Amino acid sequence: MTTATVTTDERTLEELQRDHGPALLTFLLGLTYGDRQRAEDLAQETLVRAWLHPEAFDGTYASMRPWLFTVARRLAIDARRSRLARPAEIGDGLLAATPDPADATASAEAALDVRAAVRELSPEHRAVLVRLYFHGLTVKEAAVELGIPAGTVKSRSHYALRQLGRSLPGYRPRRAAVARVRAGAPQ
Repeated sequence: MTTATVTTDERTLEELQRDHGPALLTFLLGLTYGDRQRAEDLAQETLVRAWLHPEAFDGTYASMRPWLFTVARRLAIDARRSRLARPAEIGDGLLAATPDPADATASAEAALDVRAAVRELSPEHRAVLVRLYFHGLTVKEAAVELGIPAGTVKSRSHYALRQLGRSLPGYRPRRAAVARVRAGAPQ
C-alpha cells in the first residue's frame, strides 16, 4: 500500500517565490554573514519545506512571510550548529608540511630538538618536566619526590612548557596534557 504525499501546487509555490523570495534571500544573507551560496541553499530548503507542508498555507495569517522567515531562521541555526559540531577541515598545505610519523629521520630530528630545548631549561624546570612527562608521575607524586609543594610543580611545568614553546618552532602544548598536569592527573 502506498500513500500519496500531498504537496503544495506549483502555481502557489511560484507565487510564494515571486512575492517573498528576494526578502527571504536578503534575510538569510544576514544570518549567514553574507555567504550567498549558503543563503541560497537555505532559501531553497525553506521553499522545499513550504512545498512539503501545504497546510501552512491554510493559516489565519495574512502573509506567509512570518512562516517562511521562521522556517528559514531555524534551518540556518541547524546548519550552523551542524557545521560547528564537525571538526575543522585542514588544507593541503598543512598536510604537506606535517612530517610523516613513520619517517624515522624526522622523528629522530624532532627528538634531538626536544632534548636540546629541555637542556636549555633551568634545572628546577627540567626536573619537573622529566618527572611529569618522561616518568609519568602525577603532580602530587612529583611534588613528593622533589620535596616541593604541588602548586610549585604546576607553575614550574607551566613556565617550562612556555619556554619550550619559544625554543621549539611550531610547538604547541596539547591542551589535554596541560589540563592533566593542572589537575594533577597522571600523564
